[in-house]
Amino acid sequence: MEGMTDEGNTRPTMPNFLRYNQRYGSASAFMPQDSSMSEWTPIVGLEIHAEILTRTKMFSSCPVVDSVSALPNTAVDPVSLGLPGTLPVINLEAVERAMMVGLALNCQIPPINQFARKSYFYPDLPKGYQISQYDRPLNVNGWLDIDLPDGSTKRIRVRRAHLEEDTGKLIHIDGGSLVDYNRAGVPLLEIVTEPDIHSAEEAEAFARKLRAILQYLGINDGDMSKGVMRIEPNISVKHKDDTGYRTRTEVKNLNSIRSVYRAIEYETARQIKAWARGEGVRQATMGWDEANQRTVVQRFKESAEEYRYFPEPDLPIIEVSRDWIEQVRRRLPELPDAKRERFMALGLTRYDASVLVAEKSIADYYEAAMASGASAKALANWIIGDLFGLMNRASVAREEVGTIKVTPGKLGALVKLVENGTINRATGVEVLAKIYETGDDPAVIVEREGLAQVSDTAAIEAAVREVLAANAPMVERYRAGEDKLMGPLMGMVMKRLAGKGNPQVVKAVVAAALDEG
Repeated sequence: MEGMTDEGNTRPTMPNFLRYNQRYGSASAFMPQDSSMSEWTPIVGLEIHAEILTRTKMFSSCPVVDSVSALPNTAVDPVSLGLPGTLPVINLEAVERAMMVGLALNCQIPPINQFARKSYFYPDLPKGYQISQYDRPLNVNGWLDIDLPDGSTKRIRVRRAHLEEDTGKLIHIDGGSLVDYNRAGVPLLEIVTEPDIHSAEEAEAFARKLRAILQYLGINDGDMSKGVMRIEPNISVKHKDDTGYRTRTEVKNLNSIRSVYRAIEYETARQIKAWARGEGVRQATMGWDEANQRTVVQRFKESAEEYRYFPEPDLPIIEVSRDWIEQVRRRLPELPDAKRERFMALGLTRYDASVLVAEKSIADYYEAAMASGASAKALANWIIGDLFGLMNRASVAREEVGTIKVTPGKLGALVKLVENGTINRATGVEVLAKIYETGDDPAVIVEREGLAQVSDTAAIEAAVREVLAANAPMVERYRAGEDKLMGPLMGMVMKRLAGKGNPQVVKAVVAAALDEG
């Protein structure tokens, strides 16, 4: 009986989800210890909530502000506060921006769509209902192709991408919670996939590509730490003998792609273990405990019927003509896939091009650096290898490339110095590190520190003679057939030249000197 111990003594009743979390507290408990994992497949569908960058809110002229930096409750008005007697007015800019996302996701845009009231009660929802879309969404039946680690692609279907208004934000403090309504009423696009995702890796690939598309469109800046994009995976598992779907859970409001990956990994393993034990899985809304890297039950799941959807009586039906759709389509910018193809046409590999287009800021940086006239392939190598390495060591995210001291122009100038032989590749790496630290011009650094490459044949020949004379046994072994000694001998010559020798000239001079014997 509820509230009773096995001994029959009464105790305070504990909510079901608290007992559930208490029982399943150890992450290690869910990791299967045998080969049974291979008999199960994760079944994942994603719900992505992305705020749309507009000047005003979805249904009023109240300005949109940064919900993190702005003072709480300073960007509110009677409509966003849900005061009696107020009437919403549809934000046309938000509608057209949402249509752009739909087109980028290969969606159909029905000729008729309509807003609906979604009723539920929570402190961050001032009206007691949210204006959303239900049976007549703006975008339907789309798809997005993702790249998989083995080099193949997979198509993930998009069920719908509909408009709604965002809610407020709760700030939890000791003993209570505060509510900030600055975010209430901000245009929000909810993108819902079909359950076509079968691993955490696929979910990560979809989330990253979608975020890039939103950034390219200028719809959303992708800063998940600020809550402008939140991801909610719906997770179940399927046994190899199943013919249908099993009970799913939903992990709410994940604010990083890393958390999406880890939550799916954890929840998948937990569900497999629960089914294997014969306990089953209850449909529930889960939270992600970042500190303990585990999911926890927040509440057992409501059904759609409990939201009591009905058409919003204060807003008209939106009629979308083919001409309107084509007008919006013409405003679409170059998207990541198209940009990748263009970069590949410049001589880049698919991998290099994919890395560069994954973040809009990186793609923009690369294109700005190409204005220097440096080789497209060489620039890609420097960015992906050396520049990313410096940023990683400094804990600078790739999307923050615009904040570093190595501007696109300075990187392009550095690559040109290497390409024209002024400095060699190794010296270029040193110069790049100095630019990253100081922001100085590469040519100034080379001149100031005397780093120009030694290509003078006479100076190189002198260094070669000294090295060969000092290493006569190695020279004899090389001449006896140990060709692998060419590398060490060249290395010693480069060291004698303080690393500034032109590698091509050094190699030619060393080879000629060795052949003379």
